[in-house]
Amino acid sequence: MPSAAERTRTLVQSTCSSVLLVPGLDALRPDQLMPDARTVDTDGDVVLVFAADSPVVRAATHAQADELPVVLEVTDVAPVSVPHRIRGRAWVSGWLTRAPGAEPGRTTLRLEVGEAYVDDLWGAESVEADEFASAVADPLSEHEAELLQHLHSAHSAEVSMLRSLLGGRTGGTAAVPVGVDRFGLRVRFTGANCFDARFDFPEPVRGIAELRRAMHALFDAASR
Repeated sequence: MPSAAERTRTLVQSTCSSVLLVPGLDALRPDQLMPDARTVDTDGDVVLVFAADSPVVRAATHAQADELPVVLEVTDVAPVSVPHRIRGRAWVSGWLTRAPGAEPGRTTLRLEVGEAYVDDLWGAESVEADEFASAVADPLSEHEAELLQHLHSAHSAEVSMLRSLLGGRTGGTAAVPVGVDRFGLRVRFTGANCFDARFDFPEPVRGIAELRRAMHALFDAASR
């Protein structure tokens, strides 16, 4: 299974929505606290881009000792329609400073990570700064939304057949692919008895080509 650090890094580098929680800016609307872009640099710091006139930029500019304690909250929502759609959240806390270089009308801020915490479908765990810095995002995360949507719309019969691999566990009237990563596929069986099941790949995949082979192997096993 992916480590807590890998899951956190994947969420931070994803397109999931995020807000930056800043002391003294609690009264702002959530959209005023949402960065226009975010990424993670080679040192493991989170780089955030805000409008130059953003209250967050002003707070970082006027912070004492040029360090503003903040928390970046990332919310992960399943890209397919399914009950209990929020798959998880990650919180990255640390210190915010202005970074050199900016586009016109934009300011780049740097969040030096102190610690992180993830609460998702795998469980809740804390992450140290060095673990976050050395982790690598899941190689499928960039394409996960379109992969799940394609599985749901074009291969729903095959996904539903995966229940045959669950042994005696039955229930659920529909099968919805709710997550895919390099280790396997997660399916939510919905209905009166709603539950998730993980279907592990024979070995971790490194990209789309290997994912296709792994999915065909799963479907073949389910059809036998």
